[in-house]
Amino acid sequence: ILETVDSPANGLTFCTGSYGVRADNDLVAMIGEFASRIHFAHLRNVTREADGSFYEAEHLEGSTDMAAVILALMKEEARRRMAGRSDWRIPMRPDHGHLLADDIGKTRINPGYSLIGRLKGLAELRGIMRAVERFELA
Repeated sequence: ILETVDSPANGLTFCTGSYGVRADNDLVAMIGEFASRIHFAHLRNVTREADGSFYEAEHLEGSTDMAAVILALMKEEARRRMAGRSDWRIPMRPDHGHLLADDIGKTRINPGYSLIGRLKGLAELRGIMRAVERFELA
């Protein structure tokens, strides 16, 4: 698809949950290969089972090294910024938070999009981002 319309406007959403379910997908290598065409990132983690099945895990748990993924994405942002690109930011958001505390029992929650669970995921992911900024990209 990216080769069909070879334009910076033609990009992809990099979903770590979707790509991470396959053990043969090296997400950091995939980010390296498609870095210039990544327009958005869904940060979600899964735990793979030996039989090939999987389940959603907490954002910093599971089979995906989320810190390595975020580092790779932020290095691409830095590369774009240094190249003078106006679109250097790669928006990233936690995807599919778990039901926690006050979210439990509510009837008007879309599955995977609970308020408190996603806020917890956001706080964890932002912590990684701040550490990357401080220790890797400073």
